Amino acid sequence: MDQATVLLIDDEDDLRTSLTQGLELSGQDVFASSQPEDVLERINRDFYGVLVSDIRMPGTDGFTVMKQAFEIDPALPVVLITGHGDVPLAVEAMRAGAYDFMEKPFTVSHLASVVERALDKRRLVLENRKLREELADRTGLESRLVGRTPAMDLLRRNVSALAATDADVLILGETGSGKEVVARALHDEGPRKDKPFVALNCGALPAEIIESELFGHEKGAFTGASGQRIGKLEHAHGGTVFLDEIESMPLDLQVKLLRVIETRTIERLGSNKAIELDVRFVAATKDDLEAAGREGRFRLDLFYRLNVVNIEIPPLRDRLEDIPLLFRHLAIEARARYRREIPDITDSYITSLMARDWPGNVRELRNVSDRFVLGLEQDPEQQAGPGATLFEQVASYEKTLIAAELKRNNGAIKPTYETLGLSRKALYEKMRKYGLEKEDMMSV
Repeated sequence: MDQATVLLIDDEDDLRTSLTQGLELSGQDVFASSQPEDVLERINRDFYGVLVSDIRMPGTDGFTVMKQAFEIDPALPVVLITGHGDVPLAVEAMRAGAYDFMEKPFTVSHLASVVERALDKRRLVLENRKLREELADRTGLESRLVGRTPAMDLLRRNVSALAATDADVLILGETGSGKEVVARALHDEGPRKDKPFVALNCGALPAEIIESELFGHEKGAFTGASGQRIGKLEHAHGGTVFLDEIESMPLDLQVKLLRVIETRTIERLGSNKAIELDVRFVAATKDDLEAAGREGRFRLDLFYRLNVVNIEIPPLRDRLEDIPLLFRHLAIEARARYRREIPDITDSYITSLMARDWPGNVRELRNVSDRFVLGLEQDPEQQAGPGATLFEQVASYEKTLIAAELKRNNGAIKPTYETLGLSRKALYEKMRKYGLEKEDMMSV
C-alpha cells in the first residue's frame, strides 16, 4: 500500500503551517490547504489517508466538508478541530460519523497519535474492500477453492485438469479440509454437472443397511423389503458418486464395490440381473489406505484401483497466508445465512487466527467465522477488557504476532526472528515473557 496522506484544511496560515511541520516530523505525508475544494478533489474510494479539518472557517465549515467527503466515501476517517464553543457541534459531527475531534489548544503529538489510529482504521477498510472485490471477481474454481498460496493454485489446477475426464479419483485430506467441496468441484466443472451428485458417508451408514443403500433391492429380498428400491449407485446414473470416509466401509462390502468399479454394473439385492452403470467414482479418506491395507483394515486391491489418480488437499496450518481471504469468504457466507452484518475484522484478530493450530481445518475456521458474525467470537484487541492500557493492548498484539510467525515456521527460531526483525536473544526473551514454547508451535 502506498504512503498515507494527511489532508489538512485550516484557514489560519500559522496554525496550518505548524501542524503540517509537526505531522511531517512525525513521519506523515501532508497536503495542507485553506481551500476545501482543493482537498476534496484528492479523495476517492481508494484514497489511503485521513482528513483533518477545522470546523470554523469562512465560507464552508468543517461539518459541511465532512458531509461532502462522506458523499465520496462514507468510510473515510475525518478528524475535526474545534474551539471551546464548538464542542456541541463536534459531538453532533461524531454522531454523523466523524472519527474524532480535537479541542484547541492541543499538542501536535496528540494530533499525530489520533491520525495514526485513524490511518490504521483506513488501511483496514481498504484491505477489506480489496478482499471483498477479489472474492467478488472469483468465479468457478476460485470461488469454491479459495486461497492464493501455491498449494491452492496446484489444487485448482489438478481439479481443473481432472474435471473434464471420467477418471475415478481418490481425495486425500484431513478432517474438515474440504474433501466434499473438491468432489463437488470435480463434478460441477465437468461434463456430468447436469446429472446427479450422490454423496455417501461410509462411516455414517449402519453396516446392516449400507448394502441396500448402495445397490438397492427387489421386493421380498429380505424381511421388511415390501417393495422395489433403487439404490444410490443406480440413482447416480450419468453422474458422480462420492464415497466419503471410505476407510470405514466394511471389508465384505469393499469386495462388491471393487467389482462395481471394475465392471460398471450392479445387481440389486434379491436379483440376478446386471444393471449397467454410468457413474464416476470419487472416494475420500483421511487415513493412509495403503498402511490400512497392510494391517488388514482395508483391501489393497480396492486401494490400488482407487489410487490411479489422487488429489491431496493441504491442511490449513500449511497455508496460513490464505486465512485472511478465506475467513472473509466464510464470513460473507455466514452473513447471508444469518442476515447479520460482518463486524470489523482487525489485523490483531487475523493474526490471532493465524496463530491457531486448526486441527479441524476449514470446517473449524467456518465455525469460527459463524461465531464472529453472530458476535460470539472476541477480537484479541478487546480481550483485555474495557479500559485496557495501551501497554496491555500492545503486549497482546505482540504475543499473537510472534505466535503466528512461530506457527508459520513450524517452531523454527531463525526464520522467525529474521522475519520479525529481532535478534535471537530478543525473540527468546519475548517468548519467555509471553509463555510461548517452540514445541507448541510445531505441527504434529
